[in-house]
Amino acid sequence: MAEAWRLDNSGKFPASDAEAPGRDLRQAPRYTLLMRAAKLVSRDGEFLCIVRDASESGVNIRLFHALPQNEYLQLEFPNGDRHRLELVWQQDDRAGLKFVEGADIGRLLEGPSRYTKRPIRVNLDMRVKLSAGGLVADGRLIDLSQQGAKVLCGERFAIDQRVKLAGPSAAMGLPEVNAKVRWRRENAYGLVFEDTFQFGDLAHIVAKIQQPDLFR
Repeated sequence: MAEAWRLDNSGKFPASDAEAPGRDLRQAPRYTLLMRAAKLVSRDGEFLCIVRDASESGVNIRLFHALPQNEYLQLEFPNGDRHRLELVWQQDDRAGLKFVEGADIGRLLEGPSRYTKRPIRVNLDMRVKLSAGGLVADGRLIDLSQQGAKVLCGERFAIDQRVKLAGPSAAMGLPEVNAKVRWRRENAYGLVFEDTFQFGDLAHIVAKIQQPDLFR
């Protein structure tokens, strides 16, 4: 995946990478946003992407699978800001989208937030298994990030207890993951993974969980 983010000596993406079809449809000045992770939110779920550059009128994004075929799309940044989008063009793993309403480019670049910086969480609803020792319990996966997950489970697990998290089958997206219980609130558990996901791997996992036909 590193190849996709290679920069030239000026600190910008190579011109062949940045000049995408449909660029002339957006007249506002362009700004490069390097490695800006974001979520595409549709009626079919939440999907990860990388915002490569943006203007007050639109964005150029890098995808990890086909774009959800849905008229309703929002772009959500790590600070929670959301922008309604319309597709302008798509080619391979790149897409250009315009804002339905103009965006504050200064806020897009700075990404101010009231919260400490944390990985993007993808909201999900999936049956999972939590296991520790000889105990295997049913649960529901509520959200997933590169570093951890939130799970609902009726069984009692201790803080710092090692557990295994797994989906119904690896084919459904989520592989077996080793984790520790970081926090517990009633039947909700916060898990931290022993091995974190690469961003691209997480993008594939959440897409397969929600809409596996994006890979066909």
